[in-house]
Amino acid sequence: MGAVQSAPPKTETNQGASQSLALWATDNDISAESIAEAYELGLKDPKTALASEKDKINYGLSEGVTVGKYVAIDCEMVGVGPGGHDSVLARVSIVDFHGKQIYDSYVKAREKVTNWRTAVSGISPKQMRFARDFDEVQKDVAQILDGRILVGHDLKHDLECLALSHPVRDIRDTAKFHNFRKLGNGRKPALRILAQELLGVEIQSGAHSSIEDARVTMLLFRKHKPGFDVDHANRFAPRVNQASTLKGSKVKRK
Repeated sequence: MGAVQSAPPKTETNQGASQSLALWATDNDISAESIAEAYELGLKDPKTALASEKDKINYGLSEGVTVGKYVAIDCEMVGVGPGGHDSVLARVSIVDFHGKQIYDSYVKAREKVTNWRTAVSGISPKQMRFARDFDEVQKDVAQILDGRILVGHDLKHDLECLALSHPVRDIRDTAKFHNFRKLGNGRKPALRILAQELLGVEIQSGAHSSIEDARVTMLLFRKHKPGFDVDHANRFAPRVNQASTLKGSKVKRK
C-alpha cells in the first residue's frame, strides 16, 4: 500500500504563503518554488518585479539567502585584444526563482582591456577598482550552480566566459526555447524583444544590467514554465531499449 500524502492547507491565492503552508511544504519535502508555482505566489507584475532598489551591486554572495532549485544568470563582458573584439567576463549576476539577488560581482580581467564597451556593458575602469579576481568569482558561481536548474539567455556565452560547464538537461535557455523562436524571425530572439513582447517591459534601452537581465530570463521561464517542462520531457524522455524486446524470444537465423 502506497504512502498517503496529506493535502496542503488552504491559503489565499496571490497573498503570500502562510506559515502553515510553509510548514506543510517542509514536512513533505516540497520546495518553495513548487509552492510558488502552484499558488501563483510572488509572480508580480513584471515592471514591479524588475525593481532594483534593494539590489546590492558588487556585493558578492548575498547573506541569508537559501538558494532553491532554479537560478538565473547573466554576465556582462568587455573587449580585449586588438580592437577589443574578444570578450572576457567583467560582471556576473545570479537571481533565484523569485528574482531575488543571490550573487553579484565585478570581475577583474586577466588581460588588458582594450574596449570597455561602457555604453552597452555599463562597465568602466572605475568599477574595476573594486572587482574580484576571476578565480574567486568562478569558484563562487560554480558552487551556486552545482546541482541546480540553470536559466538564462544564450547561456553558451555566459558559461564560456566563466570557463564553466553545466549539464545540458539542467539548462533552460530562453534563446533556444522553440515557442520564442517566432519572435526572432528564424534567428535567436533578442532578450530585449522577448521582454517587450511577452512581458510588456522595456530593458536595455541604455547600458545593460546583468541583474535586470537575469530577472527577465527568470520571469520568462516562470511565465512559460509548462512549455519548458514539455519541451524538456520530449528532449530527455527515456528511450526504450529495443534489445530488451527480444529477451526471452528466439531469433532464427537463415
